[in-house]
Amino acid sequence: MGAQYYGADSENGDRIDDPSEDALFMMIGDLNDSDNTFVMVQPDEDDPAWFASVAVLDGGGYEIVRRDTTRNEHGIATAASADDIARDLTVWMAARDFPGRPSRQVSEF
Repeated sequence: MGAQYYGADSENGDRIDDPSEDALFMMIGDLNDSDNTFVMVQPDEDDPAWFASVAVLDGGGYEIVRRDTTRNEHGIATAASADDIARDLTVWMAARDFPGRPSRQVSEF
């Protein structure tokens, strides 16, 4: 069926459609410096407007790259905690635009 919004793919061939924060944590935690060095998250479409990647650094820790061409965003950071990375990516991806997703409604009570 494919992902409704985005998919996460790792170098070793694992794929999770619309991964939760916990699923991202597990994928990042499974990375190593020999045969599974990165995870790429992006919309499940031909020419995605945004992506995020997490790669293992040689000295330990991770490099996180985020790019969104529609918002002119491009950032590179490093982190040591897979938990923090998964949480931050989940929040960042929730702010991306997805065709067909209901728009956010703001109401005052």
